[in-house]
Amino acid sequence: MPESSVDPLTLQFLDWVSSRHRTYTEAMEAWQTTCPRHTVWEDALIEGLIRVKNQNHQSEVALTARGRAMLERAAKNGLPEHQMRHPNHERLKQTGGN
Repeated sequence: MPESSVDPLTLQFLDWVSSRHRTYTEAMEAWQTTCPRHTVWEDALIEGLIRVKNQNHQSEVALTARGRAMLERAAKNGLPEHQMRHPNHERLKQTGGN
């Protein structure tokens, strides 16, 4: 994915992953979709922006160095905060998912 065409939804996803420890199950519930136009989860894996690792007998989703760098560049370029929130931000807040 060229740097100049970073999808805002991808940045939202990276910001969400980076905000605290996320389990694989939690990430799947919040971000998995069957819509072929919204493949943020799959795209992030393919592009090497996230990784799934086993931690304490549970799979955890974390940013890679490349994903962290992309998120940091977006923040330095002044991406508005409202574009960095998960699309279901309010629902997740109510259920404790941030």
